[in-house]
Amino acid sequence: MERLQDLIEKIKVLESQLAFEMQKKEEEFFYKIRGKKVQFDENTEQYHKTLATGIHTYLWNANVFNILTSPIIWLCLIPAVLLDLVCTIYQSICFPVNKIPKVRRSDYIVIDRYELKYLNALEKVNCAYCGYFNGLMAYVQEIAGRTEQHYCPIKHARKVSSAHSRYKKFLEFGDADGYRKEREKISRDFEDIEKPE
Repeated sequence: MERLQDLIEKIKVLESQLAFEMQKKEEEFFYKIRGKKVQFDENTEQYHKTLATGIHTYLWNANVFNILTSPIIWLCLIPAVLLDLVCTIYQSICFPVNKIPKVRRSDYIVIDRYELKYLNALEKVNCAYCGYFNGLMAYVQEIAGRTEQHYCPIKHARKVSSAHSRYKKFLEFGDADGYRKEREKISRDFEDIEKPE
């Protein structure tokens, strides 16, 4: 257990270093983040505009299979919006009852690539779709992870390829004594989650 705690601490340090390195990209690519707004300096923004591809050229050079499959890709938006709605309603009703902190949707669904001047309108719409869809999957995974922590905080026997953020708190598979002694405590252990401002 001590080795596991050491690894968790090392991961936290690495996450902090990653955030610092990502922040350095702001300087490298001449932008600042103010609240939720991204601002490039004027020269960079003008340069980006010169790199935008016109929609006609973009479509002319597109792979025909990408164009043919795009309706199917966009059709996925219907169940995605429904999933978003159902999960938002679910956590709004069930989380307060079970004293589980709600997941802030805006922490996961980030749509900001439309501000890039080197993208044409079609690329911006596609980027908004991807930002929404992938953010939604992360949002739903966090809701499911907090639910799992509350009801069934037990790790799987087999390796999980993409564990959610709560998984590290779970009890080991096969630890029957730990489950009986610690389950109630773990099911309420959300102290590490930042409270909304």
